[in-house]
Amino acid sequence: MKVKRTLPDVEKKFSAFFRENRRMPTYSEAAEIIGVRSKSVVHFWVKKMMASGLLQKDAKGFLSPARLSMGLPLAGEVCAGFPSPAEEELRDVISFDEYLVAHPETSFLLSVTGDSMIGEGIMEKDLVIVEKGREPKNGDIILAEVDGNWTMKYFRKKGKTVTLEAANPKYPPIIPQTELRIAGVITAVVRKYHK
Repeated sequence: MKVKRTLPDVEKKFSAFFRENRRMPTYSEAAEIIGVRSKSVVHFWVKKMMASGLLQKDAKGFLSPARLSMGLPLAGEVCAGFPSPAEEELRDVISFDEYLVAHPETSFLLSVTGDSMIGEGIMEKDLVIVEKGREPKNGDIILAEVDGNWTMKYFRKKGKTVTLEAANPKYPPIIPQTELRIAGVITAVVRKYHK
């Protein structure tokens, strides 16, 4: 009996392998996870995923995920204030990478250390998504190298003076003395409560 495979099915298998192994499968491994014998069939699916924007090749020709993801159902809303009747119905399927990362080609993750941004809800061990090359606006949270040290702070500019401010009153504002290099703007924060 011939098994009918679809692009979403194959993507899920590649995505699961990538999440578990933190790398793309070899062609032999891909043949096994897709359930085929021929590497030419694997090549067919890889080409399809590249054409659909799911996979990409880096400068050395190695495959990497462009947006392999695991979508989760959006089941409704929950009140964070006074209790109200739960409203559960499948509304949509959301992929976290698409929801959180507008420009994956210029974005990267950093793990947070320290407590200077706790007032903004950014805690130690959270992950932040940084978008490179984005022009910061007043009030944006940025990643910057200031006088030889890296930091994440609010960006404030008045005239030609740039001040970096913490979201914790125990840290004083920073005014760069010799150098300010802005590496990117923080676009999202991710916190995991349980393993």
